[in-house]
Amino acid sequence: METRAVVLSGPKELGLEPISLVDPGPGDLVVEIAHSGISTGTEKLFWSGTMPPFPGMGYPLVPGYEAEGVILEAGPESGFKVGERVFVPGANCFKPRESGPVFGLFGGASNHLVTAAGRVTRIDAGMGPEGALLALAATARHAITGFDRALPDLIVGHGVLGRLLARLTLAAGAPAPTVWEINPARQGGATGYEVLHPDNDPRRDYKAVYDVSGDAGLVDTLIGRIAKGGEVVLAGFYTAPIQFTFTPAFLKEARLRVAAEWAPEDLLATRALIEAGALSLAGLVTHTSPASEAPSAYETAFTDPDCLKMILDWKATP
Repeated sequence: METRAVVLSGPKELGLEPISLVDPGPGDLVVEIAHSGISTGTEKLFWSGTMPPFPGMGYPLVPGYEAEGVILEAGPESGFKVGERVFVPGANCFKPRESGPVFGLFGGASNHLVTAAGRVTRIDAGMGPEGALLALAATARHAITGFDRALPDLIVGHGVLGRLLARLTLAAGAPAPTVWEINPARQGGATGYEVLHPDNDPRRDYKAVYDVSGDAGLVDTLIGRIAKGGEVVLAGFYTAPIQFTFTPAFLKEARLRVAAEWAPEDLLATRALIEAGALSLAGLVTHTSPASEAPSAYETAFTDPDCLKMILDWKATP
């Protein structure tokens, strides 16, 4: 089967190209993608050529791990039916070309995907483009749940992940967190919590600070804002080494935790919160572009501060 996919041939060398898919097996699905999201974290690093060594990395690659669409074919052992709508967290389903392999990292920015049924999650057909945000919401949920984890009372960064963390904190019934944001274009859009420039926040007794800025140079600043025994959670993606001054961390008995990507149970729990009305994804998609205009869409997603989340519309692609 042939499809069209976003192919990143090298840093800032990106376009929509024809590509062949592997044949599906009895436990696989063929999904026609309606919408896929552009990540301003990991995908930006691949696009800019600044991603540190990462498993499965290489060019050319198909980016994207946020996609939603409709099942076109369902293997007899898949447990799914044709016509069901699903979220797909990327796929490694592209046949090699004569010039060599095309890496499926993360492989979601494609008009069609072949994926193992165990990787997808059913979603409500009415979610539309917001269905592509399920993985990001699950990542936020993963950061704040688990044994002996405090909900954030300070979140650093008011992009999509920061907003989801704030919304999940409120959904859990916890006090409203404070959110820091230095970019005026991203200081609006808060409901039920306050967004401040850090210079306007005098507090130095936060119990749990969640950083989603990706700025490795902030760790000393954040340690200076926690109470004794407080925790700094690194929930972004950092290309520079994480360093901090020992003495202030020693005096605070600071704890440092790294939050990784979502697990399957996070995806299911997040879907349940959305279906119950406890978590809203409204207002997070600010830009939509036909997939045929992928080069300009990626440029906008990574350079325009007004762009919280860019969605590629594959239905509008000839």
